[in-house]
Amino acid sequence: MAALAKVQSQVRLRSRPTGIPAAADFQVTHGPVTEPAEGEIVVRNRFLSVEPAMRGWVADLDNYAPPVAIGAVMRAFAAGEVVASRHQGYAEGDRVMGMFGWQEYATVPAGAVTRKVVETDLPLSLSLGVLGINGVSAYFGLTDIGRPVRGETVLVSTAAGAVGSAVGQIAKVIGCRTVGLAGGPDKTRMCTDVFGFDAALDYKALDDGLGAAVAATCPDGIDVYFDNVAGAISDAVVPHLALRGRVVVCGTASIAQWNPRPSGPRRERILLTRRARMEGFVVFDYQDRYEEAVGHLAGWVRDGRLRYAEDFLDGIDACPDAIAGLYRGSNLGKRIIRLD
Repeated sequence: MAALAKVQSQVRLRSRPTGIPAAADFQVTHGPVTEPAEGEIVVRNRFLSVEPAMRGWVADLDNYAPPVAIGAVMRAFAAGEVVASRHQGYAEGDRVMGMFGWQEYATVPAGAVTRKVVETDLPLSLSLGVLGINGVSAYFGLTDIGRPVRGETVLVSTAAGAVGSAVGQIAKVIGCRTVGLAGGPDKTRMCTDVFGFDAALDYKALDDGLGAAVAATCPDGIDVYFDNVAGAISDAVVPHLALRGRVVVCGTASIAQWNPRPSGPRRERILLTRRARMEGFVVFDYQDRYEEAVGHLAGWVRDGRLRYAEDFLDGIDACPDAIAGLYRGSNLGKRIIRLD
Protein backbone atom coordinates (compact mmCIF):
# COMPACT_ATOMS: atom_id res chain seq x y z
CA MET A 1 0.00 0.00 0.00
CA ALA A 2 1.40 3.38 -1.03
CA ALA A 3 2.27 5.94 1.65
CA LEU A 4 -0.57 8.42 2.09
CA ALA A 5 -0.37 12.18 2.43
CA LYS A 6 -0.50 13.17 6.09
CA VAL A 7 -2.57 16.36 5.89
CA GLN A 8 -5.39 17.45 3.62
CA SER A 9 -7.80 20.34 3.13
CA GLN A 10 -11.52 19.88 3.65
CA VAL A 11 -14.58 22.13 3.34
CA ARG A 12 -17.00 21.91 6.26
CA LEU A 13 -20.45 23.36 6.84
CA ARG A 14 -20.06 26.20 9.35
CA SER A 15 -23.67 27.38 9.69
CA ARG A 16 -27.15 26.41 8.52
CA PRO A 17 -28.21 28.58 5.55
CA THR A 18 -31.71 30.03 5.45
CA GLY A 19 -31.69 30.44 1.67
CA ILE A 20 -28.97 29.99 -0.92
CA PRO A 21 -25.75 28.83 0.79
CA ALA A 22 -23.16 31.62 0.94
CA ALA A 23 -19.39 31.46 1.28
CA ALA A 24 -19.68 32.40 4.96
CA ASP A 25 -21.65 29.20 5.62
CA PHE A 26 -18.54 27.11 4.92
CA GLN A 27 -14.97 26.97 6.16
CA VAL A 28 -11.81 25.35 4.81
CA THR A 29 -10.11 23.24 7.47
CA HIS A 30 -7.06 20.98 7.57
CA GLY A 31 -6.91 17.50 8.99
CA PRO A 32 -5.22 14.11 8.71
CA VAL A 33 -5.70 11.59 5.94
CA THR A 34 -6.80 8.43 7.73
CA GLU A 35 -5.69 4.92 6.80
CA PRO A 36 -8.44 2.66 5.47
CA ALA A 37 -10.04 0.07 7.73
CA GLU A 38 -11.10 -3.33 6.44
CA GLY A 39 -13.61 -2.82 3.60
CA GLU A 40 -12.56 0.79 3.00
CA ILE A 41 -10.64 2.63 0.29
CA VAL A 42 -8.85 5.98 0.10
CA VAL A 43 -9.62 8.14 -2.91
CA ARG A 44 -7.43 11.03 -4.05
CA ASN A 45 -10.07 13.43 -5.34
CA ARG A 46 -9.20 15.19 -8.60
CA PHE A 47 -12.54 16.88 -9.28
CA LEU A 48 -15.32 18.01 -6.92
CA SER A 49 -18.85 18.53 -8.14
CA VAL A 50 -21.06 21.57 -7.53
CA GLU A 51 -24.82 20.94 -7.79
CA PRO A 52 -27.90 23.15 -7.42
CA ALA A 53 -29.25 20.31 -5.25
CA MET A 54 -26.62 21.14 -2.62
CA ARG A 55 -28.85 23.96 -1.44
CA GLY A 56 -31.36 21.33 -0.33
CA TRP A 57 -28.65 19.11 1.18
CA VAL A 58 -27.67 21.79 3.70
CA ALA A 59 -31.16 23.15 4.39
CA ASP A 60 -33.24 22.28 7.44
CA LEU A 61 -36.34 21.12 5.56
CA ASP A 62 -38.03 17.96 4.31
CA ASN A 63 -35.84 16.37 1.67
CA TYR A 64 -34.87 12.98 0.30
CA ALA A 65 -31.75 12.89 2.52
CA PRO A 66 -30.91 14.23 6.00
CA PRO A 67 -29.22 17.65 6.00
CA VAL A 68 -25.44 17.87 6.22
CA ALA A 69 -24.53 18.26 9.89
CA ILE A 70 -22.93 21.46 11.12
CA GLY A 71 -19.18 20.85 11.24
CA ALA A 72 -19.29 17.94 8.78
CA VAL A 73 -17.44 17.78 5.48
CA MET A 74 -19.75 19.07 2.76
CA ARG A 75 -21.60 16.27 0.99
CA ALA A 76 -20.58 16.17 -2.66
CA PHE A 77 -19.88 13.91 -5.56
CA ALA A 78 -16.21 13.72 -6.50
CA ALA A 79 -14.02 11.79 -8.92
CA GLY A 80 -10.47 10.58 -8.48
CA GLU A 81 -8.17 7.58 -8.13
CA VAL A 82 -7.94 4.91 -5.47
CA VAL A 83 -4.60 5.38 -3.67
CA ALA A 84 -5.10 2.75 -0.96
CA SER A 85 -7.51 -0.16 -0.66
CA ARG A 86 -8.57 -2.75 1.86
CA HIS A 87 -11.48 -3.93 -0.28
CA GLN A 88 -11.07 -6.75 -2.77
CA GLY A 89 -13.21 -4.98 -5.38
CA TYR A 90 -10.88 -1.99 -5.70
CA ALA A 91 -7.20 -1.68 -6.54
CA GLU A 92 -4.81 1.24 -6.42
CA GLY A 93 -5.15 3.24 -9.61
CA ASP A 94 -8.85 2.51 -10.18
CA ARG A 95 -10.74 5.61 -11.31
CA VAL A 96 -13.91 6.05 -9.28
CA MET A 97 -16.76 8.49 -8.78
CA GLY A 98 -18.95 8.69 -5.71
CA MET A 99 -20.12 10.62 -2.69
CA PHE A 100 -16.64 11.50 -1.41
CA GLY A 101 -17.25 15.08 -0.18
CA TRP A 102 -15.52 18.39 -0.63
CA GLN A 103 -12.05 17.26 0.43
CA GLU A 104 -8.73 16.31 -1.13
CA TYR A 105 -8.78 12.70 0.12
CA ALA A 106 -11.72 10.52 1.12
CA THR A 107 -11.38 7.45 3.31
CA VAL A 108 -14.72 5.76 2.71
CA PRO A 109 -16.46 2.39 2.67
CA ALA A 110 -16.79 0.87 -0.76
CA GLY A 111 -20.51 1.65 -0.67
CA ALA A 112 -19.70 5.34 -1.14
CA VAL A 113 -18.56 4.58 -4.69
CA THR A 114 -21.23 5.23 -7.30
CA ARG A 115 -19.26 3.55 -10.08
CA LYS A 116 -15.84 2.72 -11.41
CA VAL A 117 -15.05 5.06 -14.29
CA VAL A 118 -14.10 2.74 -17.14
CA GLU A 119 -14.34 5.27 -19.98
CA THR A 120 -10.57 5.78 -20.15
CA ASP A 121 -10.84 7.50 -23.53
CA LEU A 122 -12.94 10.32 -22.04
CA PRO A 123 -12.00 12.96 -19.42
CA LEU A 124 -12.50 11.89 -15.80
CA SER A 125 -14.34 15.16 -15.10
CA LEU A 126 -17.23 13.99 -17.32
CA SER A 127 -18.12 11.44 -14.64
CA LEU A 128 -19.43 14.37 -12.58
CA GLY A 129 -21.40 15.95 -15.43
CA VAL A 130 -22.67 14.54 -18.68
CA LEU A 131 -21.62 11.00 -17.65
CA GLY A 132 -22.53 11.59 -14.01
CA ILE A 133 -25.49 12.71 -11.95
CA ASN A 134 -26.44 15.41 -14.46
CA GLY A 135 -26.47 13.25 -17.57
CA VAL A 136 -28.11 10.36 -15.73
CA SER A 137 -30.80 12.72 -14.40
CA ALA A 138 -31.44 13.97 -17.92
CA TYR A 139 -31.58 10.45 -19.34
CA PHE A 140 -33.98 8.88 -16.86
CA GLY A 141 -36.04 12.01 -16.24
CA LEU A 142 -36.70 12.37 -19.95
CA THR A 143 -36.97 8.76 -21.08
CA ASP A 144 -38.64 7.18 -18.01
CA ILE A 145 -40.81 10.06 -16.78
CA GLY A 146 -41.30 12.31 -19.82
CA ARG A 147 -41.40 9.51 -22.41
CA PRO A 148 -41.25 11.68 -25.53
CA VAL A 149 -41.75 10.22 -28.99
CA ARG A 150 -40.53 11.39 -32.37
CA GLY A 151 -42.18 14.60 -33.52
CA GLU A 152 -43.22 15.85 -30.08
CA THR A 153 -42.14 19.20 -28.61
CA VAL A 154 -39.88 19.15 -25.56
CA LEU A 155 -39.33 22.37 -23.61
CA VAL A 156 -36.50 22.53 -21.06
CA SER A 157 -35.79 25.16 -18.39
CA THR A 158 -32.16 26.03 -17.49
CA ALA A 159 -31.47 24.60 -20.92
CA ALA A 160 -27.82 25.69 -21.01
CA GLY A 161 -27.09 23.96 -17.71
CA ALA A 162 -25.56 20.55 -17.17
CA VAL A 163 -28.90 18.73 -16.92
CA GLY A 164 -30.94 20.87 -19.29
CA SER A 165 -28.43 20.78 -22.14
CA ALA A 166 -28.30 16.98 -21.97
CA VAL A 167 -32.11 16.76 -21.92
CA GLY A 168 -32.38 18.81 -25.10
CA GLN A 169 -29.78 16.76 -26.93
CA ILE A 170 -31.25 13.41 -25.87
CA ALA A 171 -34.64 14.66 -27.08
CA LYS A 172 -33.04 15.46 -30.45
CA VAL A 173 -31.63 11.91 -30.62
CA ILE A 174 -35.20 10.66 -30.12
CA GLY A 175 -36.39 12.94 -32.93
CA CYS A 176 -38.20 15.67 -30.99
CA ARG A 177 -38.43 19.41 -31.54
CA THR A 178 -36.60 21.13 -28.67
CA VAL A 179 -37.08 24.55 -27.09
CA GLY A 180 -34.83 25.85 -24.34
CA LEU A 181 -35.32 28.49 -21.66
CA ALA A 182 -32.13 30.16 -20.42
CA GLY A 183 -31.03 33.39 -18.75
CA GLY A 184 -29.15 35.87 -20.91
CA PRO A 185 -28.04 36.06 -24.55
CA ASP A 186 -24.86 34.02 -24.07
CA LYS A 187 -26.76 31.08 -22.64
CA THR A 188 -29.54 31.21 -25.21
CA ARG A 189 -26.91 31.20 -27.97
CA MET A 190 -25.29 28.16 -26.36
CA CYS A 191 -28.63 26.37 -26.49
CA THR A 192 -28.96 26.75 -30.25
CA ASP A 193 -25.35 27.02 -31.44
CA VAL A 194 -23.69 24.43 -29.16
CA PHE A 195 -26.45 22.12 -27.95
CA GLY A 196 -28.64 22.13 -31.07
CA PHE A 197 -31.97 23.32 -29.66
CA ASP A 198 -34.43 24.31 -32.37
CA ALA A 199 -35.25 27.51 -30.47
CA ALA A 200 -34.25 29.22 -27.23
CA LEU A 201 -35.95 31.96 -25.18
CA ASP A 202 -34.22 34.37 -22.81
CA TYR A 203 -36.55 34.49 -19.82
CA LYS A 204 -34.65 37.43 -18.32
CA ALA A 205 -35.38 39.60 -21.36
CA LEU A 206 -39.02 38.56 -21.63
CA ASP A 207 -40.19 39.14 -18.04
CA ASP A 208 -44.00 39.14 -18.08
CA GLY A 209 -44.01 38.22 -21.78
CA LEU A 210 -42.57 34.74 -21.30
CA GLY A 211 -45.95 33.00 -21.56
CA ALA A 212 -46.75 34.71 -24.86
CA ALA A 213 -43.30 33.85 -26.23
CA VAL A 214 -43.74 30.20 -25.24
CA ALA A 215 -47.14 30.13 -26.97
CA ALA A 216 -45.67 31.62 -30.14
CA THR A 217 -42.69 29.25 -30.14
CA CYS A 218 -44.79 26.16 -29.34
CA PRO A 219 -48.02 26.77 -31.31
CA ASP A 220 -49.14 23.13 -30.99
CA GLY A 221 -48.43 23.04 -27.26
CA ILE A 222 -45.71 21.42 -25.17
CA ASP A 223 -45.71 17.65 -25.01
CA VAL A 224 -42.94 17.37 -22.40
CA TYR A 225 -41.82 20.14 -20.06
CA PHE A 226 -38.59 19.27 -18.23
CA ASP A 227 -38.75 21.57 -15.23
CA ASN A 228 -35.52 22.48 -13.42
CA VAL A 229 -36.71 25.74 -11.86
CA ALA A 230 -40.35 25.80 -10.65
CA GLY A 231 -41.70 29.23 -9.61
CA ALA A 232 -42.75 32.00 -11.96
CA ILE A 233 -41.05 30.49 -15.02
CA SER A 234 -43.01 27.28 -14.71
CA ASP A 235 -46.17 29.23 -13.98
CA ALA A 236 -45.75 30.80 -17.43
CA VAL A 237 -45.04 27.47 -19.15
CA VAL A 238 -47.57 25.00 -17.74
CA PRO A 239 -50.68 26.69 -19.28
CA HIS A 240 -49.25 25.83 -22.70
CA LEU A 241 -49.13 22.07 -22.22
CA ALA A 242 -50.52 20.02 -25.07
CA LEU A 243 -53.23 17.42 -24.59
CA ARG A 244 -51.75 14.61 -22.46
CA GLY A 245 -48.61 16.65 -21.85
CA ARG A 246 -46.09 15.57 -19.24
CA VAL A 247 -44.21 17.71 -16.72
CA VAL A 248 -40.98 16.25 -15.35
CA VAL A 249 -40.05 17.96 -12.05
CA CYS A 250 -36.28 17.71 -11.68
CA GLY A 251 -35.42 20.86 -9.70
CA THR A 252 -36.74 24.02 -8.05
CA ALA A 253 -33.81 26.36 -8.63
CA SER A 254 -35.84 29.57 -8.85
CA ILE A 255 -37.26 29.26 -5.32
CA ALA A 256 -34.87 31.11 -3.01
CA GLN A 257 -36.23 29.46 0.16
CA TRP A 258 -39.02 27.08 1.09
CA ASN A 259 -39.84 28.28 4.59
CA PRO A 260 -42.45 29.64 4.48
CA ARG A 261 -43.58 27.80 1.38
CA PRO A 262 -44.26 30.16 -1.53
CA SER A 263 -47.76 30.57 -2.89
CA GLY A 264 -48.54 30.62 -6.59
CA PRO A 265 -51.01 29.67 -9.32
CA ARG A 266 -52.88 26.41 -8.88
CA ARG A 267 -52.26 23.97 -11.73
CA GLU A 268 -54.91 21.35 -11.05
CA ARG A 269 -57.38 22.72 -13.61
CA ILE A 270 -54.78 22.75 -16.36
CA LEU A 271 -53.70 19.20 -15.55
CA LEU A 272 -57.33 18.11 -15.54
CA THR A 273 -58.46 19.72 -18.78
CA ARG A 274 -55.31 18.74 -20.70
CA ARG A 275 -55.30 15.25 -19.14
CA ALA A 276 -51.70 16.03 -18.31
CA ARG A 277 -49.31 14.39 -15.87
CA MET A 278 -46.82 16.03 -13.49
CA GLU A 279 -44.25 13.84 -11.74
CA GLY A 280 -41.11 14.44 -9.72
CA PHE A 281 -38.11 12.15 -9.55
CA VAL A 282 -34.79 11.81 -7.74
CA VAL A 283 -31.83 10.36 -9.61
CA PHE A 284 -30.74 8.30 -6.58
CA ASP A 285 -33.74 6.06 -7.23
CA TYR A 286 -31.98 4.88 -10.40
CA GLN A 287 -28.75 3.69 -8.78
CA ASP A 288 -29.21 0.12 -10.02
CA ARG A 289 -29.59 1.34 -13.64
CA TYR A 290 -26.72 3.83 -13.67
CA GLU A 291 -24.60 1.84 -16.13
CA GLU A 292 -27.50 1.63 -18.57
CA ALA A 293 -27.64 5.40 -18.77
CA VAL A 294 -23.86 5.95 -18.89
CA GLY A 295 -23.55 3.42 -21.70
CA HIS A 296 -25.92 5.43 -23.89
CA LEU A 297 -24.52 8.80 -22.83
CA ALA A 298 -20.88 7.85 -23.46
CA GLY A 299 -21.76 6.51 -26.89
CA TRP A 300 -23.48 9.76 -27.81
CA VAL A 301 -20.52 11.79 -26.55
CA ARG A 302 -18.14 9.73 -28.68
CA ASP A 303 -20.21 10.10 -31.85
CA GLY A 304 -20.75 13.83 -31.34
CA ARG A 305 -24.49 13.76 -30.67
CA LEU A 306 -24.07 14.80 -27.03
CA ARG A 307 -21.96 17.88 -26.46
CA TYR A 308 -21.07 19.39 -23.10
CA ALA A 309 -19.57 22.48 -21.46
CA GLU A 310 -17.55 22.50 -18.26
CA ASP A 311 -16.99 25.47 -15.95
CA PHE A 312 -13.85 24.87 -13.88
CA LEU A 313 -12.89 26.63 -10.67
CA ASP A 314 -9.40 25.86 -9.41
CA GLY A 315 -8.47 24.85 -5.89
CA ILE A 316 -10.43 23.85 -2.82
CA ASP A 317 -10.61 27.48 -1.67
CA ALA A 318 -13.08 28.05 -4.53
CA CYS A 319 -15.63 25.71 -2.91
CA PRO A 320 -17.33 27.99 -0.35
CA ASP A 321 -18.76 30.43 -2.93
CA ALA A 322 -19.34 27.86 -5.68
CA ILE A 323 -22.99 27.07 -4.89
CA ALA A 324 -23.97 30.74 -4.61
CA GLY A 325 -22.25 31.32 -7.95
CA LEU A 326 -24.55 28.79 -9.58
CA TYR A 327 -27.59 30.73 -8.41
CA ARG A 328 -26.04 33.99 -9.62
CA GLY A 329 -25.76 32.37 -13.04
CA SER A 330 -22.01 32.93 -13.18
CA ASN A 331 -21.25 29.52 -14.70
CA LEU A 332 -21.35 28.49 -18.34
CA GLY A 333 -21.63 24.72 -18.21
CA LYS A 334 -21.23 22.12 -15.49
CA ARG A 335 -19.47 23.69 -12.50
CA ILE A 336 -16.54 21.64 -11.21
CA ILE A 337 -13.79 22.32 -8.67
CA ARG A 338 -10.47 21.16 -10.13
CA LEU A 339 -7.93 20.09 -7.52
CA ASP A 340 -5.01 19.21 -9.81
